[in-house]
Amino acid sequence: MEEKPTLLPPAGGKEFEHTVECMLFVAGDPVPITELSRTLSMPVEEVRRELSRMELNYQAEQRGVQILVTDETVQMISNRAYYPYVEKLLQPEEKRSVSQSLMETLAIIAYRQPVTRGELENVRGVRCDYAVHSLLKMGLITEAGRRDALGHPMQYQTTDRFLRQFGIHRLEEMPEDQLYSAPEQEEPAGEEHPV
Repeated sequence: MEEKPTLLPPAGGKEFEHTVECMLFVAGDPVPITELSRTLSMPVEEVRRELSRMELNYQAEQRGVQILVTDETVQMISNRAYYPYVEKLLQPEEKRSVSQSLMETLAIIAYRQPVTRGELENVRGVRCDYAVHSLLKMGLITEAGRRDALGHPMQYQTTDRFLRQFGIHRLEEMPEDQLYSAPEQEEPAGEEHPV
């Protein structure tokens, strides 16, 4: 069996930057500085010094990716100055294709989930087949099992993609919405419904 060559600590400067840049890119998540120290066979304080220098270099060069060093971790992050371009690249179709009717349907699902198609149509006053199908196709909602009620209708709820699309971490961060989150009002008897 072939022995792996012993890794030497990267020399300072560019060699350190290139090595750490590669490791952070692959890791994606924050990496503990102590783990970098272990992996690179370098003292923690030396790693911290090199990371601080690296962070300042990236900022000075206004690179598209930056290095974020905290007390305990380091992570490669995108440069906020370029967010508008990233957003335009990654979300052009979704932003153009989410029409007013889709947004209304999505808002009802977000605030009342899990919700059935019948409940959606009751709130909106129109059929929602197309909207539900489109939102499922876009990955903004998903099926959430069947309701234990007559006919066992399918329920719908929002997805993680919905959270990312609207820049929120969890549903509790959504603003209060009187229209869609208020309890349903019963309709007067005998009134015809356009659904």
